[in-house]
Amino acid sequence: MKERSNLAILMEYAGSYRYFTYASWGLSALSALLALAPFCYIWLIIREALAAAPDFSAARDLKANSAEAAYLEGLDKKIKEVENRAVISEFGTAAFVVSASLILKLGIATTALVGALLLVDGRLDLLTFFMFLLVASRIYDPLQGALQNLAATVAVRTNIARMNEILYHPVQSGESGLTNKGCDIVFDRVGFAYDAGRTVLEDISFTARQGEVTALVGPSGGGKTTVSRLAARFWDVDRGKISVGGMDISQADPEELLSLYAIVFQEVTLFDNTVMENIRVGRKDASDEEVLAAGRLANCERFVERLPQGWQSRIGENGCALSGGERQRISIAQAFLKDAPIILLDEATASLDVENETQIQSALSRLIKDKTVLVIAHRMRTVAGADKIVVLAEGRVAEQGSPAELMKARGLY
Repeated sequence: MKERSNLAILMEYAGSYRYFTYASWGLSALSALLALAPFCYIWLIIREALAAAPDFSAARDLKANSAEAAYLEGLDKKIKEVENRAVISEFGTAAFVVSASLILKLGIATTALVGALLLVDGRLDLLTFFMFLLVASRIYDPLQGALQNLAATVAVRTNIARMNEILYHPVQSGESGLTNKGCDIVFDRVGFAYDAGRTVLEDISFTARQGEVTALVGPSGGGKTTVSRLAARFWDVDRGKISVGGMDISQADPEELLSLYAIVFQEVTLFDNTVMENIRVGRKDASDEEVLAAGRLANCERFVERLPQGWQSRIGENGCALSGGERQRISIAQAFLKDAPIILLDEATASLDVENETQIQSALSRLIKDKTVLVIAHRMRTVAGADKIVVLAEGRVAEQGSPAELMKARGLY
């Protein structure tokens, strides 16, 4: 019988071993796919649980309505459900991943078994046998590592989904350089909706002139806050146009546009820092003297003198060491420091007592001098001195004019 070469033996062996390899890899792929199933399931469970995550800022309302115990009981059930699903998923995935790893190991076992039989039969030399064992072990190691990382790969889907919400969120853009001539704010047949099919504003038209106070009044839900936010391009309008000094704000760079605005919100957000640094948020490059001057204009000096370290006293997270009126005065001081030509006031005195309101009204009267002022208010005292009043109802302009004109018309105002 003619003796065959090692190459012929190798080809014969490769043909035999190929079937073992295909079977092993096929079963491994099946195990990997099955391993994905429990992870996908738990990912959906966790995503639903996170979507229904509570707003802890409502803790005060829960306590006020004696709903804290029932709320915590329901929250505890949700947490335990997620925990149980996570445990089941971990065990289930571990079983599939381990089984897939064992099947991968069968590839090495089949190599050793077939090689040993061929070696005993004299159809394969020892060096070739070890070469196949080495190649088989090197091929399967990366696959085993991939299986071990499978759990982490699937688990990051929730994090990736959250990141994509930020990455793919529409970004406002515009041309660099402001071209406005003056600071009159003009709404021209503006329409806006937060969600498709739910219109908030319809055909809004009015002008807020520089050097005048324009007050937005009307029933709750009429669109007053939305109008003030659109004026600063917090969102882009769906229809119509908003212009500042003849410049279409939708064509302006958002950051540069906001340099024209100083905004005083009803809900003030402060930082866990000193009084000085919180006022300096209005203009980061301001000197200490400018910050102190802005604080005095906003009547902050009275309460600052009572603080342990005066202007250098830390005020806690969101100004928790201060009262509502004191926090509001810091917000007004920020607006003084920024010294922008347009002032937006969103019910700045709505939740204050008479004494605090008087002090803040005094500060505001100095702040708004010779500026374009758009103010939202419900109190007659706040809007009585306005040059123009725009009454909003159900997302439309119901009427507009001076206080005297509207009183004479005896309309909704």
